[in-house]
Amino acid sequence: MKVAVVGAGPAGVRAVEALLAAGIRPVWIDEAMDGGGRIYQRPPTGMRRDARTLYGFEAARATALHAALDAAKPRADWRPETLAWNIRPGRQQLHTLSAGTHGVVEYDAAILCTGAMDRVVPVKGWTLPGVTTMGGAQIALKSQGCGIGQRVAFLGSGPLLWLVAYQYAKAGAQVAAVLDTTPFAAKAAAAPGMLRGPATFAKGLYYIGWLRAHGVRIAEGVTPLAIEGEGSVSGIRWRDAKGAEHHADCDAVGIGWGLKPEAQLADLAGVPFNFDALQHNWVPRRDAAGRTPVGGIYLAGDGSGIGGAEVAELAGARAALALLEDAGRKVETAALDRRLEKLARFRSALEKAFPFPAHLAAGLPDDAIFCRCENLTVGELRATTAGPQIPAPEVNRAKAISRAGMGRCQGRVCGAAAAEILAARLGCGVAEVGRLRGQAPVKPIPLTAPPLVTTP
Repeated sequence: MKVAVVGAGPAGVRAVEALLAAGIRPVWIDEAMDGGGRIYQRPPTGMRRDARTLYGFEAARATALHAALDAAKPRADWRPETLAWNIRPGRQQLHTLSAGTHGVVEYDAAILCTGAMDRVVPVKGWTLPGVTTMGGAQIALKSQGCGIGQRVAFLGSGPLLWLVAYQYAKAGAQVAAVLDTTPFAAKAAAAPGMLRGPATFAKGLYYIGWLRAHGVRIAEGVTPLAIEGEGSVSGIRWRDAKGAEHHADCDAVGIGWGLKPEAQLADLAGVPFNFDALQHNWVPRRDAAGRTPVGGIYLAGDGSGIGGAEVAELAGARAALALLEDAGRKVETAALDRRLEKLARFRSALEKAFPFPAHLAAGLPDDAIFCRCENLTVGELRATTAGPQIPAPEVNRAKAISRAGMGRCQGRVCGAAAAEILAARLGCGVAEVGRLRGQAPVKPIPLTAPPLVTTP
């Protein structure tokens, strides 16, 4: 049986581990130089920073995952620095690119563990040099041992906001401000539900308490007004919950409002999507075990719905067991299913504590840039819904008229905000305007690469 696993983060590692234990040697593809995913990103060889410094409270989990990764590599067909850029479900093929050369991986079944990326709300000035996503700021710290600036402000919401601010402060950076767009009352109301994950909840409280104790400027329930600067970032301006305006000097800003699934391959595989109102994300359809309506396609980890690293590890193993069960193998899944169900209840509370601020995207001024690839303004997108052109009742029609999402990111960055802007303009729910459909290649590839080579 030919099995392909895409991704070597927590979900991919545990999926491969389960397949190897069953005697199946999968083709294992990851875009990075090494596995671990973004959450457990490994530093380059030679960087002398121990696991505790890099991963904090997650050091033991990261070390265990890395050990499993290293044990699995020589037993699998391990292919790092390989981009899976297209999938053809009818032919059971994955198209790849590695070292400038195209390839085709044939499979009988594939487990897609494609992870997630930062979810962004455009802010005036967010295209200035010095502005990066929260995940990008964290990767710079883990993989290169450097920060995105010397005096950094963090703007957004969700657990990653507080974690990255804490990591920067601990590493010696000057944190100018931590600006959370979620009101404190929303988090307090969800606190009883978050007690279902006491260890994770306690870590979050610790990060916030530590930042406060060390004098970091913190504001909750803020409305971002602008990231300021001439040529590069020089400050950030916001309005507090009472309506008063504030400013902080900084030379870099990390932004992010939670995560969104990197689900383009699932889309190209023909997996249908549902709008998850709680996560405020479009997620590919799958059952609790990772099976999709498309035969031979399984999903695990944040690429199938945001759950976090612990859920991803369990879901990776569970998807592999589902694949084995469908192949006629006898497997035991009851314990895994119970753990996943328990963590799902905690995740529900977490999403309620940090809801996506749709109102911020919907309320952007007309002159704000929302699509940085095509340099499109909010006003230009709103204009697609009226006038002499064919009105755009949904986001793909707006894309055809305005070029929104046609740049290098293919809407991965601007798509969520575009849907909110259109929904507000049309007076409907965001689910009604749809989502930007996936296109191959899922990321830019060179036109000059050598022709496709089929590999078993």
